[in-house]
Amino acid sequence: MKKVLILPLLVFCLMSCGSEKKEEKAINYPKKTSLKQTDPKLKESINRGELVYNDLCITCHMANGKGAPKAFPPLANSDYLRDNQVASIKGIKNGMSGEIIVNGETYNSVMAPLGLSDDEVADVMNYINNSWGNNYGKMITSQEVTKVIKK
Repeated sequence: MKKVLILPLLVFCLMSCGSEKKEEKAINYPKKTSLKQTDPKLKESINRGELVYNDLCITCHMANGKGAPKAFPPLANSDYLRDNQVASIKGIKNGMSGEIIVNGETYNSVMAPLGLSDDEVADVMNYINNSWGNNYGKMITSQEVTKVIKK
C-alpha cells in the first residue's frame, strides 16, 4: 500500500519541477540610467529637438552628427559645441559666419538663420548635446535661450 501512495507522490513531484510557473528569486536591479532616461522633461525636449534636427540640420551636419569635412563642422564629439554653448545657441538662433575651429579643423562656412523659436533652439541644443556620445551640460530651457539672445 505504501508503494501505491509513494508512486503518485513521486510523479507529482517530478511534474512540479518542470512547471513553467517558477518563482523568481533574483532581485531585479535597475540598469544604470543616464540623465536622458531619468529626466522626462529632458527626454521630451530631446525628442522634439530630434525632429527639428532631422528637418533643418541633418543636410549639413549629417545623421551621424559628423558634418562634412572642410565644409560643415561636426557636432558629434565637437570641442566647439562643448566649450561654446552660448555661441552655439546664438548660431542656431541667428545663424553664423566666419572662421571657427572645431576639433583642430578650421571651418569658414555660412549657417543661415533657421527662423526657430526659443523653444525649438533649446530643444535642438538638448538633442545635439545628448546625441552621438555627447554629454554636454545640463538641460537648456527656452528661458535660457531668451537670455542668451538678448545679450
